[in-house]
Amino acid sequence: MNLTSYHAKIFAFELTRRHSANDLGKLTASLQDARVDLNPHQVDAALFAFKSPLSKGAILADEVGLGKTIEAGIILSQKWAERKRKLLIICPANLRKQWSQELIDKFYLPSIILEARSFNQKINEGNLQPFSQPEIIICSYQFACSKAPYGRQIDWDLVIIDEAHRLRNVYKPSNKIANVLKSAFNHVPKILLTATPLQNQIEELFGLVSIIDEYTFGDIKSFKSQFSKPSEEGFYELKKRLEPICKRTLRKHVTEYINFTKRIAIVEEFWPFPEEEQLYDEVSEYLRRPALYALPVSQRALMTLVLRKLLASSTYAIHDTFKALENKLVKLLAEQKPAEDEFFSQEFETFDELKDEWEDDEAQEIVLEKIILSDDQIEEANSELLEIKRFREMAYAIRKNSKGEKLFTALEKGFEKLSELGASQKALIFTESTRTQQYLKNILEARGYQGKIVLFNGSNTDPHSISIYNDWVRRHQGTDKISGSRTADTRQAIVDWFRNEATIMIATEAASEGINLQFCSLIVNYDLPWNPQRIEQRIGRCHRYGQKFDVVVVNFLNKSNAADQRVYTLLDEKFKLFSDIFEASDEVLGIIESGGIDFEKRIARIYQECRKEEDIKSAFDSLQKELEVVIDENIKITHKMLLENFDLEVQQKLRLNLAKGISQFEQWLWDISKFYLRDFATFDHEEDSFRLVKNPFPSEKINPGPYRILRSTAEKKKTEVEVDEDTNIFRVGHPLAQRIIEACKKLKTPTLQVVFDYTGGDKKITVLEDLVGQSGWMQASLFSISSFETEEHVVLSAVSDNGMEIDPEIVRLFFHLEASELDSLYIPEEASSFFASQTESQLASLLQENMDRNAQFFEEEYGKLDKWAEDMKLSLEREIKDLDSTIKLKKAESRKISELASKISFQRSIKELEKKRNDKRRTLFESQDQVDLKKENLLSDIESRLKQQTSLSQLFTINWHLK
Repeated sequence: MNLTSYHAKIFAFELTRRHSANDLGKLTASLQDARVDLNPHQVDAALFAFKSPLSKGAILADEVGLGKTIEAGIILSQKWAERKRKLLIICPANLRKQWSQELIDKFYLPSIILEARSFNQKINEGNLQPFSQPEIIICSYQFACSKAPYGRQIDWDLVIIDEAHRLRNVYKPSNKIANVLKSAFNHVPKILLTATPLQNQIEELFGLVSIIDEYTFGDIKSFKSQFSKPSEEGFYELKKRLEPICKRTLRKHVTEYINFTKRIAIVEEFWPFPEEEQLYDEVSEYLRRPALYALPVSQRALMTLVLRKLLASSTYAIHDTFKALENKLVKLLAEQKPAEDEFFSQEFETFDELKDEWEDDEAQEIVLEKIILSDDQIEEANSELLEIKRFREMAYAIRKNSKGEKLFTALEKGFEKLSELGASQKALIFTESTRTQQYLKNILEARGYQGKIVLFNGSNTDPHSISIYNDWVRRHQGTDKISGSRTADTRQAIVDWFRNEATIMIATEAASEGINLQFCSLIVNYDLPWNPQRIEQRIGRCHRYGQKFDVVVVNFLNKSNAADQRVYTLLDEKFKLFSDIFEASDEVLGIIESGGIDFEKRIARIYQECRKEEDIKSAFDSLQKELEVVIDENIKITHKMLLENFDLEVQQKLRLNLAKGISQFEQWLWDISKFYLRDFATFDHEEDSFRLVKNPFPSEKINPGPYRILRSTAEKKKTEVEVDEDTNIFRVGHPLAQRIIEACKKLKTPTLQVVFDYTGGDKKITVLEDLVGQSGWMQASLFSISSFETEEHVVLSAVSDNGMEIDPEIVRLFFHLEASELDSLYIPEEASSFFASQTESQLASLLQENMDRNAQFFEEEYGKLDKWAEDMKLSLEREIKDLDSTIKLKKAESRKISELASKISFQRSIKELEKKRNDKRRTLFESQDQVDLKKENLLSDIESRLKQQTSLSQLFTINWHLK
C-alpha cells in the first residue's frame, strides 16, 4: 500500500492517543503488546477496574484458573504505557518469582523483587527510599507490613494485592498485617485479586471492600445489622453495592472459548525397605525431643518440617543434611557459637520462602551471639553429635530407595496413559531436594534415559545446563529472544531444550513458578508438598491455557505411614487437586495460610506430635471437620448469588469489539512501519514480517534480525510453541515501534494536494463512490480534554469544492486508500472558515459526551456517599435505642431496690449509661457533620476537575482529490 506522510501522522496519533476510562480503546495498545492468549472476560475485568476515574480500585474475583494474573497484567501494562510507573505488587512470598516472570514473559514489563537483603543493599548504596525504583516493585505480605512506613511515603499509581482473601478479617483489630497494609496504602488505588472473596462469614466482604473504599459501607456494626441475615430486599441491596467494586467470572461461563482439559490421577504405592523405615522412625523420635542443639529455637518448627521432608524425599537428601548438622554441632562445641543454616537454602530451595511465610516478620534477622555451654550441656551436645553421625552413616549405607525403584513403574504407567491420549512422551518430575534431583538423574540415566534428561532448579549451574544456555545464546544472538537477564534466559533455554530434545525434566520447586510447559502432559510428584497451593502451582505449569491433552498426575504414597496416607486423602478428596477440570476447591484453597486453617503448619504439627496411629487418626479427623465447615453448601450458594455478575451478551459484544479494535490497531502499526522503514527493511507482506537491513535510529540499540507482527490473540498464543525462535515479535511497545511512532508524529506535513486512489485499488467502500472525481479541502487536528482524566481525539473535517460538508466518519475512510502527494497550495479563506465551523461543532459534541460521562461518575460516587451516611446514622441510632432500652430496664429494677447503698450504686450505673447515650447522640450529630464535610469535599474536588481544560493542535491541512 502506497502511503503518504499524512497517513503515517494520522495513524501514529491514533496509536498513542488517550481514551476515556470506560473505552475499550484505552486498553488496545496494552492488549496488542501482550504476548498472551487474551480472553474476553479478562479484558472485561481490566475495563471494570478502569471504568470510573473516581474509583479507588476493584476486587477481581474470578474462579481459580481463569487468569486473574493476566487481568492484573493488562492493568499494569496500561499504567506503564501511560508513564505511570509507581506500581507495587504485594503477594505471598512463594509467588514473587512467578509474578516477576509472568510480567516479563507475557507483558514485557520489568520488575524487581524487594526483600530484606535487597532492601538493605539499596539503603547501603545510598537509596534511602528503596521502594522508589524504575521497575514494578514486588514484595511479600510480611515485607510490605514490616516496611509499611516506607511504603506509605510513595504516592503509588496502583497497588496490586494478590491472594487478597488473606486480608478479609481486616475489620478485626487483632489482624495485624491486614490493618497495617490497609492503613499504609489507604491513600492509593488498589486492585485486590482473590478467587475467594467470601469464605465463612458475610462480614469478610465488608473487610475486603473496606480496603478498597471505606465509603461503600458504613461501619461493621451497621453492616452486620443490615446484611448478616439479610432479607430478600437486603440481599438485593448488598449485591447492588458490591457490583461497582467486585467482578467475578466462573469457569462454566467461559467454556465457549476456553478448552479445559481434565486431570487424571495415578497413585503409585510403595513400602519402604526395612532399613529406610528404621532410619525414618529413629530420626522422627530425635526430632520430637524438647530441646535440640543442632536446631535453633527460633526456627525449630520450620527446620523440623524441612528435615522431615528431606527424610521422606531420599536417603541421599538426608545424608548431606546430617553432615551439615554434624558440622554445625562441631562448630558449636569448638567456638561456643551457633553456625548459620545456609545449607538448608541450598539443599531445600523453598527454605527461604518458607522462612518468610513462617516468621511474623520477614525482615527479622537472627543474631548469632556467643554462648557459654555448661559441662552438662557440652555432654548433651556431644551425645547429640554422636547420634547425628550414626544417622548419617545409616543413610549413607542405604544405597537403594524403595520409592526410587518404583519411579520406573510410575513412568511406565504414565507414558502408557500418554500414548492412549495421543500426547507427547514427556514427563515433568518434581522433587523438593536438589540432592534427590541428582539421585533421580543418576538412576534414570543408568536405565535407558541417557541424554534425555534435563535438570531445572534455582541455580541451574550444572555443566549440562550451562552448555544448554551457551548454545541457546549463540543460536539467538541478535534477537529479542535474549532478555539480557542470565537467570531468565537460562530458564528459557532449559525449557526450550526440554521441549525439543529431552524426554524428562527433573525439577525442584523453582519450576513450579513462572514457566509454561503446555507441551508436557505428565507430572510426577516424587515428593508431595503439604501446601495445596504449591501443588496447584506445579500442576498449573502443564494444566493451563494451550494444553491440548488431559494431564496425568502421578503421586507416590508410602503405605507404611498413616499420616502420609491421610494427607493424600485430604489433598485428593477435599481439595480435589488431582482429577477433573480445575476442580481445586476455591473455598478450601482460599483459606490456606490465611488465618482460617493454616494447612501446612497443622500437618507439620501432627507429624511432630502424634506417634500412635490412633492419635494420627484423631488429629486428621479434627482437621477434616474444619475443612467440611469451610466448604459448607450454604456458603457456596451465598457466594454465587452475591458475586456472579457475568453477562454473556456483553461478553460476546466485547469479544467482537476487541477483535475489531486490535485488528485496526495492528494495521496502523504495520502501515506506519512499512512507510517509515521503506529504505531500511525488506518486507514479506504475506507473512506480516520484515528484516531490518539498516538501523534507522543509530543512537538506539535495535536488533537487525527478522521481525513479525502478530495479527490476533490466537496467533500470539502460538508464539509459545510455533513462531520461529529467532523472530523478534514486533509490537507497539517494542523500542523500534516506539521510535517509529514518535518519528511519524513529528513528520513535516505541509499543505499539499493529496490524490487518493479509489478506482485503482481493490477495496470496495460504497460511501466513497459518490465522491470519485471530486476534490476539496481536509483538516486534521488533535483535540485534548482534561477534567476527571485526560482524553484525546483525532478530529477530521472536510468539504468538497462545491461546498458539500463530508461526514467525519467518511473522511476517515479516505485513509484506507493508497495516495500520492503533489504540489503545495495555499488554503483558501472559505476553507479556513468552514474548518473553524465544523471543528467547533465536533468539539462541542465531544465536550458534551465528556460532561455526560462525568455526570454519571459523579452520580455513582455521590449516591455511594449517601448510602454510607445512612449506614452510619442507622448504626448510631440503633446503639442509642439499645441504650435507651437498657436505661429504662435499669430504672425499673432500681425502683424495686430498698437498700440505700445498693440503690445509689444502681443509680450511678444508670448515670454512666445515660452519659454513654448522650455521647452517642453527640457522635451522631458529629458524624452527620463529617458526612456533610465529606460530601462538600467531594463536590469541591469534582467541581475543580469538572472545569474542562481543552487544547486543539492542528496536524495538517490538505487539498484532497479522489480518483
